[in-house]
Amino acid sequence: MSDPQPAEAVKLIVSLFSGEGRLIGDAIRALSEKYGKVDFIGAPASFVYTDYYTKEFGGSLIRRLVAFDRLIRPDSLPDVKLWTNSLERRLSADGRRSVNIDPGYIARAHLLLATGKGYSHRPYLRDGIYADLTLIYRNKAFQSLPWTYPDYAGGEMIGTLTRIRDKYGLQLKGKSAEVSPAPGDLPGSGGNMLNEEMIQ
Repeated sequence: MSDPQPAEAVKLIVSLFSGEGRLIGDAIRALSEKYGKVDFIGAPASFVYTDYYTKEFGGSLIRRLVAFDRLIRPDSLPDVKLWTNSLERRLSADGRRSVNIDPGYIARAHLLLATGKGYSHRPYLRDGIYADLTLIYRNKAFQSLPWTYPDYAGGEMIGTLTRIRDKYGLQLKGKSAEVSPAPGDLPGSGGNMLNEEMIQ
């Protein structure tokens, strides 16, 4: 019989996309106020993997990925999703969303996203929120699954998530300051919650 152990803390990540970069910046600022210092902001990238959101958001969508320095409890993911849902409503215009905000977390063994839609690979958590097992980490690499969204299965995204996972691993060892700088990484000094230049 195994003895239950406390869950290991995990690294919060959030994917955002919108037709307006300004709104993504507003959302990142609000996220930083809520969840603390952002330690990674990905460069703006075109979101071209599906036309599912075109009717709601229009074309020419911009996507950014952010990660947070402060680790969270994995069982807090539903709370994060409910809060980001409320942020989407705050930033909406004329009753329509203007920015899409998808939170998740990186653990040693996988990348998990939060969703409000259940499916065979999405076990229920609580409060209307399900867990989407998006990537697994095996043989020293993230690996996609049959249901992984194409944007998360791409090589560039896998590389970015691997780097964030490497930083997370050092955080667990108390060595986050030893991470070498790379594009997207934010300096960890000065106590600033957010580098404004990175979200312009």
